[in-house]
Amino acid sequence: MSARSRALLLVLCGAIFLEGIDIAMLAVAIPTIRAELGLSTGTAAWVVSGYVLGYAGFTLLGGRAADLLGRRRMFLSWLVVFIGFSALGGLATEGWMLIVSRFVTGVASAFMTPASMSIITTSYPEGRQRNRALLIFAGTAAGGFSIGLVIGGLLTQLGWRWVFYAPVLLGGMILLSAVRLIPVGTTPVRQGGFDLPGAMTAAGAMLLLTYGIVRLEHGLAQWHMTIAVLATGLLLAALFIRIEQRSPSPLVRLGILRQASVARADLGALLLLGGFMGFQFMVTLYLQEMRGWSSLETSLTFLVTGIDVLLAPTVTPPLVERYGNARVILSGFLLATVAYALFLWFGLGSGYLMMLPTLLLTGVAFALAYGPLTIAATDGVVAGEQGLAGGLLHTATQFGAAVGIAAVTAVHGWAGGGLDAFRVALVVPLMMALTGLVLSATGLRQRTRGPKVGRPG
Repeated sequence: MSARSRALLLVLCGAIFLEGIDIAMLAVAIPTIRAELGLSTGTAAWVVSGYVLGYAGFTLLGGRAADLLGRRRMFLSWLVVFIGFSALGGLATEGWMLIVSRFVTGVASAFMTPASMSIITTSYPEGRQRNRALLIFAGTAAGGFSIGLVIGGLLTQLGWRWVFYAPVLLGGMILLSAVRLIPVGTTPVRQGGFDLPGAMTAAGAMLLLTYGIVRLEHGLAQWHMTIAVLATGLLLAALFIRIEQRSPSPLVRLGILRQASVARADLGALLLLGGFMGFQFMVTLYLQEMRGWSSLETSLTFLVTGIDVLLAPTVTPPLVERYGNARVILSGFLLATVAYALFLWFGLGSGYLMMLPTLLLTGVAFALAYGPLTIAATDGVVAGEQGLAGGLLHTATQFGAAVGIAAVTAVHGWAGGGLDAFRVALVVPLMMALTGLVLSATGLRQRTRGPKVGRPG
């Protein structure tokens, strides 16, 4: 890469790092925010869920908007929105203000992240250079979350409002650099009408389905409402498919989902993120509520999982070049399965040194699987649909995160609480990792039997 190409990658990685630490820092700070503002349990939960709703609800639309309206324009404009509403969150004095701030910040991420990913896939030539850029990008995203847990714990000690102000400072630096480095040539690659009915039904379906998944955390309480929300979301999804089949300029060309590598990568990303987020959520609960550890001690415990920041740009690329995406993804899911299974045997007297192998394996597994899944989700997709491919991938990851957290919370509640309930809930990420292992093994077998191609994976 040229010096300018490296600088551009640094800026785009800075944006995905910003997103990662923003989510993680708030997760650590939410108990302090709840206590200081006197928030109810439901309001505190919506401060977190509001971001997920905004992100998952609009990522598909955000990815296509990058293709149709311009990647540079979408990235810069929504980065400004992200910075602005992060600042408003720091000024909040009521729970509803935090919820609105987090929802709009999630929407901004839904447009900004697919745009940044499609700038990478269209700015670097397909093959080794693009693969390395995507692996670094994916590793930075995961590392941002791991490091954000620690930074969040430290900033919360200074005052929880710094959890909102820190992203404003980092986002401002990224914005100044991005204006200079992102090529003006990243303009719309396709002209034509905008599929407004498709955009409205897609956003509605994503919002309702995500909301329904988040409601699963409440267990059997108001189950009829949860079913009604999910059913309405599915009806809107069916209507969206019908609209796209008839639209002369569809928001989503449904044929892209018939590409086996894209569909398999998106499903794999959903399972990987669902298992990873569900596992981290339950371990956080285990350490703080069952072991009595502080938020800072808990965040420092997860620091070792940030090893993916080091492995993703250094170890994963040569492995992908030598063995291909499919085998590296398979090894990632295998390590995740082992890591989650090991934690099933932990008791109330288990020390940090006993946890260390599991936490290390979790970080290595993510480094091996997530980057190659990102490559597979965009590999072979034409330039005019790279934003769409990125939107599909990040929609899958956000749905996975929502499913993983909601499922472990629901299972933990149904099991009655306590150590036994914790172990039962951990079966959820274990089964998601096992399903991903089977899916990647199936893809590898089909790949082995299929015709050979000129690039690995």
